[in-house]
Amino acid sequence: MIPRGGAASAVPPVFPIQASDMTIKISRKIKGYSVAKPDDAKAPTLGPDPVDAIEVARSPGAEVIQMHEKVERPEVLIGATYKIRSPLVEHAMYVTINDIVLNQGTEYELRRPFEIFINSKNMDHFQWIVALTRIMSAVFRKGGDVTFIVEELRAVFDPRGGYFKAGGVYMPSIVAELGAIVEQHLKMIGLLHDPELGPEQRKLIAEKRAAYEGRTKKKSEISTAGEMGGAMIDAASPADAHAETASGSAGAFPPGATQCHKCNTSAVISMDGCATCLNCGYSKCG
Repeated sequence: MIPRGGAASAVPPVFPIQASDMTIKISRKIKGYSVAKPDDAKAPTLGPDPVDAIEVARSPGAEVIQMHEKVERPEVLIGATYKIRSPLVEHAMYVTINDIVLNQGTEYELRRPFEIFINSKNMDHFQWIVALTRIMSAVFRKGGDVTFIVEELRAVFDPRGGYFKAGGVYMPSIVAELGAIVEQHLKMIGLLHDPELGPEQRKLIAEKRAAYEGRTKKKSEISTAGEMGGAMIDAASPADAHAETASGSAGAFPPGATQCHKCNTSAVISMDGCATCLNCGYSKCG
């Protein structure tokens, strides 16, 4: 075709745009979009996908690997086995908690619980034990803060009543003792820490314990003197020295101590109308 008013000139051919130059493959669901105009200084770019973040965290060059469901179980795990011996059941129960070590050999090395198993000769409640351990293991592998399991398990009470462990610690149920074992294990790997008693609380506990033991010793001397017809016993006798050493030994509490509702330990004494725990420092008087 020749345009009007001039010499013939060739019209430049129009070449079709190759589809391969403009095609972008979308492999994920579109969550948002924006239109880039030619006069924009800079076209918007898409942010990283959370799935890509997980893949980067799992790559060998990542600095820190956190616990999540994508972490695969290694061939070998380290762990510990604890024994539950309760008067409520005939046979002992053995609780095994295995841990996974993340970022091994680096400054970001972490040890986190991965799975839990319970074994016993008594198989009457096998299906419930398996269900409980599978749920707990799934929570461990989920990652994040798993310390809430301790409070949930320790809040379970047996309608038949609880029992006392060695050391005067009361357990309201076997499940509660399982929670105590999980708490002990989390403290061992560094996920939980015992609350530090302040200097004022330590001083108060020491004063209350000394006053209580002194009053108990004085009552014992008066009672013994009355039985012997007024004869007083020397306070520095070997028997008294032995009793004082026994009462002051680590972990020993006065015989008349009652159970503490906070730490479930028989360490509460009453002095001047105020009940105080010699183990955790809890007091009704504040």
